Amino acid sequence: MTGDRDLIERLIEELKRLPGIGPRSAERIAFHILRTPEEEAMELARAIRDVKKRLRPCRECFNVTEGVLCRICADPRRDPSTICVVEQLRDLLAIERSGVYRGRYHVLMGALSPLEGITEKDLTVDRLVERVEAGGVREVILATNPTLEGDNTALWVWERLRGTGVRITRLARGIASGGQLGYAAGSTVAEALEDRRDFAAPLQKPPSEKPQSPA
Repeated sequence: MTGDRDLIERLIEELKRLPGIGPRSAERIAFHILRTPEEEAMELARAIRDVKKRLRPCRECFNVTEGVLCRICADPRRDPSTICVVEQLRDLLAIERSGVYRGRYHVLMGALSPLEGITEKDLTVDRLVERVEAGGVREVILATNPTLEGDNTALWVWERLRGTGVRITRLARGIASGGQLGYAAGSTVAEALEDRRDFAAPLQKPPSEKPQSPA
């Protein structure tokens, strides 16, 4: 029985590694899997295996794909002159669910977060700049999350792109400050996209006036 218990505890420990899964949730999922018919449980295992073995970043935008280009970059019906920049794949999926955007994407693979050790070199902005400088892009939509990290990332991307001549816009603030784009309702995302506006960087503080020399 000790071996059986060890197997279950191992499964619970692995499930606890997943984001948002605490000890009690991990136990419930583990015992659900234990009660599930073997073939159904194996389907879950095969789905996890296939995701890890068969999916890779798209050469163009860093969406996931089994080939060289993702289905969006390979779709001639998508407008290549507009690029929507998102932090993660889940944000791309949220915008796709809104059904209003017909351009292409660029996935940054994260947001700047010094506390978590995520710096400029960990993101895919260099590739974004290459795409814009190659020509044919008229607008870049910054769809980072309305968080401190997302705002700092948007400002950094704007700094990298502002000399390219493309229009740079930002989603309207239909999404609550501190929220996550990937979890927003489709209608909220659609409104934020449709009401987007030109990106405005923070105003620079004027230089302090030098004291006048005495006459």
